[in-house]
Amino acid sequence: MSEYRGYNGRALEFLKQNKVKVGDTVKIITDFEQTATIMPRYEHSDDSHIVVKFKSGYNVGLGLDKIKKIECLSNASSTLESNNIIKHNPALPKILLLSTGGTIASRIDYRTGSVTPALTAQELNASVPELAEIANIDAEVLFSEYSENITPEHWIKITQKLDSLAKSDYKGILVAHGTDTMQYTAAFLSFALAGFPKPIVLVGSQRSSDRPSSDAALNLIGATKFIVKSGANGVFVAMHNSENDDDIACHLGTRVRKNHTSRRNAFETVGAKPAFVVSGDSVIQNFARPYYNQKDYTPKIGLDSKVALVKYHPGYDSKLVENLLDSGYKAIIFEGTGLGHVGRTMYDVIKKAKQRDVFLGMTSQCLDGQVNMAIYESGRDLMHFGVVPLSDMISEIALVKAMWSLGTNAKNIKDIMLKNIASEFRE
Repeated sequence: MSEYRGYNGRALEFLKQNKVKVGDTVKIITDFEQTATIMPRYEHSDDSHIVVKFKSGYNVGLGLDKIKKIECLSNASSTLESNNIIKHNPALPKILLLSTGGTIASRIDYRTGSVTPALTAQELNASVPELAEIANIDAEVLFSEYSENITPEHWIKITQKLDSLAKSDYKGILVAHGTDTMQYTAAFLSFALAGFPKPIVLVGSQRSSDRPSSDAALNLIGATKFIVKSGANGVFVAMHNSENDDDIACHLGTRVRKNHTSRRNAFETVGAKPAFVVSGDSVIQNFARPYYNQKDYTPKIGLDSKVALVKYHPGYDSKLVENLLDSGYKAIIFEGTGLGHVGRTMYDVIKKAKQRDVFLGMTSQCLDGQVNMAIYESGRDLMHFGVVPLSDMISEIALVKAMWSLGTNAKNIKDIMLKNIASEFRE
């Protein structure tokens, strides 16, 4: 039952005897008196404690033997945020927020304890009321998935939805997305929708909305200001530019990488400053040659996921690549060492892959810099065997581009991989 989610044994009986449940606001007396909200627990925890959320935003486990008294102050239904009445301002532009399941612009569902997407414009307005002063926001849930569960099939659905909005009256579109795989989605949108006439901004949150250090609202506000003020179009990722709350970075969708597991400024543009930075009410442009100057927008929506990203390391077993070939993979992106190398133990399988017309691309494990396979003999050998150097393309971006290339024009994958479609190469 969601009203006692995760509770069992003694802890469950304790809640029932005191007539409190998940989501209720309670007064708890231990060595001192506190007000808190009952939260769900991990289902496999012991039965000797309850979990509460204090006003500070932090969850704490309290042992049953420490609780002298607990009293319900209000039930879960009265704790939920109420919807605000939104007044449409005809002087402001319209923006659509598409939610794919990230915690950005979300609210806490105290009956389940989960952080859920804002499902309506009213809920969105209640979550981040500052948005109403910047734009008229419509909200739509496309699907609700943790980002690690986002697949290439989800990319297609997002892309098709965005393509249907190309001629709409929206100033731009926000895509709420979990951060773990956001750079992959941003890359696919960049290639499939190259030349899209409006800004598409993927925005996420490193820390969920129920935490006092959450970056959710500020990222969303910054992304919205970017759409309204920048005059740009194309695909971007908007996240914190530093650990403080001074500004929001807007990265090109093909030059961005998540470089930290938990830091609020985890996303960085590789090898350069962010394309744009939103600071207060100002939008600062750092990118001199935007890719969004294409006159004609012709979407190319397709993919073939039979592409592998292979990170070479000393002792790598070449049979793993043979297994990929036997499984019908059509392209392999190597993440090689240094300037773009793999050991000679890989040569035979690379020759075999080329004989089967498998595309072989080379990127580097280094976080910055350009592949240059002409300097050393081993690199020249690999090029002779058919490995294609991919300049300074980020390995994950190269993976996505290869999927897109195979799905739209498999016969010319090499030419497409070497063509700068959406600023995936630095000039």
